Parts: sequence; structure tokens; C-alpha cells
Amino acid sequence: MSDAPPPDADPDPGAVPPAPTGTRGALIRAGLRLFGKTGFAATSTRELAEAAGTNVASIAYHFGGKDGLRRACVEEVARRFQAVLGPDPAPLPDDLPAAAAHARLAFLTTAMVRFLLGRGDGEEVPAFLLREVLGEPVLLDIVYDRVIAPRHADLCALWGRASGQDPDSPAVRLAVFAHLGQILYFRLGAAIVTRRMGWDGYGPAEIAAVEARILATLNAALSRGDPP
Repeated sequence: MSDAPPPDADPDPGAVPPAPTGTRGALIRAGLRLFGKTGFAATSTRELAEAAGTNVASIAYHFGGKDGLRRACVEEVARRFQAVLGPDPAPLPDDLPAAAAHARLAFLTTAMVRFLLGRGDGEEVPAFLLREVLGEPVLLDIVYDRVIAPRHADLCALWGRASGQDPDSPAVRLAVFAHLGQILYFRLGAAIVTRRMGWDGYGPAEIAAVEARILATLNAALSRGDPP
């Protein structure tokens, strides 16, 4: 296991917007869940309202319609990542040691594993993002600009500093995508993983085992300078 601080040690919690509450929050949670499960086009406003425990008119009142709710769901995904990983990252200090960059990578990895595999705000995020990126990419630019690009760039900078490689090189960018892919698979493939492992879902012990395995892979890759 890593010596990095626990994921709940938010470096700047005051910069993270508060979670949406009331009817607005209930509709966003319903949107994340249903859009991720059945897709935007196949989800009716009636289903969204029923899942949120409100009436159909409240969707137009709070968001201007279903499209506006979809956009709010993307913003909520960005907010949830901020809540777990901290505010959008700043450029790395020039004097940041390789060991510190390695520790930060381990911290962010642990945070993402616990966020996505735990029973909480992370469960519905991967399916929703997958629908937006692969199935119905109407808001792909927002997903990319608000969620994917800044976090991937930060991880590339840390990976490059920790391994002594060019953070903007194709090799490092692909290495970071491969690292993130491991984490996402354990959520998207949860039914397969838990069945094969004989687990009854992801409890604390199972999440710790996944976390240890992914951190071991990360440490090995950085120690040998992967990728070549």
C-alpha cells in the first residue's frame, strides 16, 4: 500500500462547489442514473420525474428541459471529481521531486479507486460518461474540457516527473490512459470481476485488494520507466 495521504485529505475543499440539493439535486441524480443505464434518448421526462420524486414540470423549471438536465449532469460529474481529487490542478512546481510526484499519483489512484468502487457518488459516473463519450456524444466537448482533459494532463505531468519522461510524449499519454483504464474496468466490469473472484460485491476488503493491485502495477511501471 502507498504512504500517500488518504483520499479524503482534500487539498482545497473550499474551492469545490457544494452538491446540488432539493428537487434540482434529485433530478440530477436521477439523470445520472437513468441516462447512464438506458441512454439519453430512451429516458423519458416522466421516468426522470418519477425517479426524482417530483413532477415533469420541474425539469423545465430547473433546467429548461431534458437537454439542460443532461448538461447539469455533466457539470455534476466534474464537481464530484473535484470533491474527490481536489480543485482543477495547477501546473507542477519546477522543483517537485520525483518521489513527491510518485506519491501524488498513488494518492490520486487510491482516491479514484475508492470513489468509483465504493457505494456512493462514484457508482453511476462511469456508465454515464461512457454513454456520453461512445453512445450519444452530444456533450462530448464539455465532458472532455471539464472532466477528461485537465485530469489527464495533470496525471501525465505527474507521471513524467515521477518516471523522468517527457509528460507530453505519446508514450506517457498512453501509459496514463492505460492506468485509468484499469480503474474504470473494475467498475464497468464489476459483475464479471466479483463473480470470478467469488466476491459479494465491493466491500472495504475487496476495494482494498483492488487498490493494492493497481498501486503495485503503478509502482512497477514507474520504477522501470514504462513505457519505453
